[in-house]
Amino acid sequence: MTPYKTPVSVLVVIHTADGRVLLMERADAPGFWQSVTGSQDPGETLLETAIREVREETGLDAAVFELTSWDLSTRYEIYERWRHRYAPGVTHNTEHVFGLKLPASQPVALTPREHLRYEWLPWAEAAERCFSPSNAEAIRLLPTRL
Repeated sequence: MTPYKTPVSVLVVIHTADGRVLLMERADAPGFWQSVTGSQDPGETLLETAIREVREETGLDAAVFELTSWDLSTRYEIYERWRHRYAPGVTHNTEHVFGLKLPASQPVALTPREHLRYEWLPWAEAAERCFSPSNAEAIRLLPTRL
């Protein structure tokens, strides 16, 4: 296993049928709120990465809900504070967006080393709270997906 993260990741917007979105506050950056995100492991499909990351970060089994690719990806510059996680010279990541629709908001089991707390918010409020522009942009697309 490589000591570096692969610069390919997923962003999973977990939401309810009525447009509420799950956001989590990062443990390594308090005040930074986001959806489920994570890098692809070698040999994984993007769908497998999404399912694994949802399970690791929330305890939810994405396979029992409606998980769909939004056929949207964004290439962005990796924040300087997190570049050390990637191989030397890697400065950009490609993020692939998925949506996970739940019938209603529910409690989640956070991984304390990754997230401090979570909230279910109306989509517009969730988009405003995200620190990542690509995460906010994906959430703003939610009304077209409901």
